[in-house]
Amino acid sequence: MPRLQTLVVYLRSELGRAERALATAEERAAAAVRQQSAPEPPAWLVKRGIGAGRLPARLYTGDCWDTGKRYVPAAAEQVRRLLAQGARGAGVSGYRHGGGCQATTSSGMT
Repeated sequence: MPRLQTLVVYLRSELGRAERALATAEERAAAAVRQQSAPEPPAWLVKRGIGAGRLPARLYTGDCWDTGKRYVPAAAEQVRRLLAQGARGAGVSGYRHGGGCQATTSSGMT
């Protein structure tokens, strides 16, 4: 019986040491995640329409916060081409869609 009690005491101390090591490793991992910078948003977004063809519906600057599945990143040349083809920016004469998304028509692209 005394041997078992000694073994239990030893195992409890080892468990405590393992739990402290795990907590330290988790804290380091969380700190590393916090230090990673967020990816830079794209310069332009194209909002696709609904349906099979999913043609471009609107154009937005890349810092738009109100994005969903229908928004895809776009290069400046693609945005120029879409504007030339008649695609519309999200707003007209400085209107900011949703209070935060700047339309291409007021961003100097056109």
